[in-house]
Amino acid sequence: MGYLQASEYTAYGLAAETSDEWITMASALMDAYCQRTTLNPAQYVERLRMTAGSHTVMLSNLPLVVVAPATLPLVSLRARFATPRRGELPETVGEEIAQAFSLPGSWNTVDVTTVDYFGDTGEVTLTQHLLGLPYNEVEVTYTAGLAMLPDAVKVACAQIVKNAQATPAFNVQKTKIDTMQMQYFSDSLLDDQVRSLLRPYVSRRMG
Repeated sequence: MGYLQASEYTAYGLAAETSDEWITMASALMDAYCQRTTLNPAQYVERLRMTAGSHTVMLSNLPLVVVAPATLPLVSLRARFATPRRGELPETVGEEIAQAFSLPGSWNTVDVTTVDYFGDTGEVTLTQHLLGLPYNEVEVTYTAGLAMLPDAVKVACAQIVKNAQATPAFNVQKTKIDTMQMQYFSDSLLDDQVRSLLRPYVSRRMG
């Protein structure tokens, strides 16, 4: 579904008879630029490395959002106990116990209600394990997206359509838009204004 409804076309500077296909195209380009499946609420699964000595990770897609009947944006979380590097000795009794039961390297399910998070920044902080064991990797399933689309997203969608209609290579009378053509001209359609409007929603995933 596109990021503009037909009833909103004129309010954002588009002709009332604008084809819905233009909106669908613009919305797809926005998703591709933001490296997300959608800007609407969607579920994501991320596996993230933790810095030694840290209990915090940063999720890639913002903002975190609660979708009823859920009461938290975090759906599930697993953490892997850090494995000591070769030659390292346990420093605490807890680590000795952990090694005795072969815990290092194994995954532990974490109760998401015990986890602190900040929806706007994507920061997730785990509480320390009962034995004081460190984690080195987490797998987080969470929901992120825009429960209500802000004006910035709608303006960006409309601007992409305007840019496409102002590009000589496009025939705005066509009933079928060439997807390959849209991808080819995506750099010019996603101008500086559009990129600025979408910047807060671009995925921060590495690599």
